[in-house]
Amino acid sequence: MHTAPGPDAPAERRDYGGRVTQPHELTALEQAAAIRSGELSPVELVEHYLARIEAFDTRIGAFVTVTDQAARDAAKRAEVAVTMAEPLPALHGVPTAIKDLAATAGVPTSYGCVALAQHLPDADAPVVTALRAAGTISLGKTATSEFGSTLYTEAAGFVPTANPWRRGASPGGSSGGAAAAVAAGLVPVAHGSDGGGSLRVPAALCGLVGYKPSRGLVPGSGGFGLASQGPIARTVPDAAALLDAMAVPAAGEPYLPPSPPDGGYRAAALRPTGPLRVAAYLDPPLFDTAVHPDCVAAYRRAAELLTGLGHHVVEVPGPYDPALLADFRVVACLLGRADAVGKMARWMAAEAARHSAADLLAAHGRLLAAVRAAAARLAGYDLVLTPTLARPGVGIGHFTEMSPAEDFDAQTALSPYCSVHNLSGAPAVSVPVGADRHGLPVGVQLSAPLGDDARLLAAASALHDAAGWKDRHPPIWTKLPSATVNLGPRSLVTEPR
Repeated sequence: MHTAPGPDAPAERRDYGGRVTQPHELTALEQAAAIRSGELSPVELVEHYLARIEAFDTRIGAFVTVTDQAARDAAKRAEVAVTMAEPLPALHGVPTAIKDLAATAGVPTSYGCVALAQHLPDADAPVVTALRAAGTISLGKTATSEFGSTLYTEAAGFVPTANPWRRGASPGGSSGGAAAAVAAGLVPVAHGSDGGGSLRVPAALCGLVGYKPSRGLVPGSGGFGLASQGPIARTVPDAAALLDAMAVPAAGEPYLPPSPPDGGYRAAALRPTGPLRVAAYLDPPLFDTAVHPDCVAAYRRAAELLTGLGHHVVEVPGPYDPALLADFRVVACLLGRADAVGKMARWMAAEAARHSAADLLAAHGRLLAAVRAAAARLAGYDLVLTPTLARPGVGIGHFTEMSPAEDFDAQTALSPYCSVHNLSGAPAVSVPVGADRHGLPVGVQLSAPLGDDARLLAAASALHDAAGWKDRHPPIWTKLPSATVNLGPRSLVTEPR
């Protein structure tokens, strides 16, 4: 087994299973395999990522808290376990990060609210427990919008999170810190959550795979079942492996999880699907907005790639009425909090307070009726293809300069395709397939009927491979940390950049 370098030494390129590379260039599954074979030690891998975080996160703001000492301790325990004769978990020794909406025992968990920056939960959320049991090592908490309420990651009192692909660009939200961390090579995979596109939007903007699983598959569904916990990764098999780790039933959950496929979701992602019927539409479901030509081009390319893979792609009229936006606003504003610091979350709470419980239930009922009608129109199709977003990314500060009402509408115009799958509970994934005129990533969204995660992952994996995005990265990806970096403990909650 290799001896881990000191914390001040950047890792050199080495041969891992026939690939001469740096550790962060390996996928999470390749890292796990290298750890099992003794080619890579958990200590070396954790030190490599901590060095990259210290060197590069000052310009990105992906992390709000780095748990470096806890990660080092866990890596040492993982290294000892490799030498034992006991079976190892699937992702043994692989680093990850936890979105700051998930309670983590003894680690500051602010939920994106600076007023809660010193909040220390006394217990882990079920998904955090499950990820630890799967062998992953958390390097810290990633940035989110305040209470996960927006599709950008610029919570009041925190440093705005930047997109590693371009200085000044937003990575989206609310899992913007998770996506920025994976795209920049600060972790191989990350935990996130999605109540209206919060995994898929950042994945689309950062050139990653963002997976919202079927409702109930991962514990932690909240807000009328709109929110789901899920993975952000560079590849679909990595995302599926993290989904396997997360999908552990927990007591007290209100939704029955779908039955897992034979061999788990990682195995399912690698199985051929055979020819599928794919419905494709461009009409935005929740907002009557023009779709940017770069997003249309990515959608057209995805349709061509799916056809080339043997699937039958049929363009259909959009199955939703944009008039649903009024009801969607009533339900979505439940994410707001009256005790929030930022104006957007406070405005959402005020909007929700304008409506009675009867209004809320009626709006939710109309939305569910619309979802059922759309499902009937799409019956007979195995998958649905749309753009992920209606336009390419925006700059940091784009939304915060608006009034809250304008901000809400602008976010919906950016992402009119994602939220319908939170309403239906169906699985959906953003896959990078194209680039805008500036070379920045553009994603498309695939979805499947509720519970059909296995087939969706397999189709998404084949599409991702055909699109050729696995080895495309932002410029920061190839940079090496300084040989004199300081890896002391820190939090980015109030530090200026």
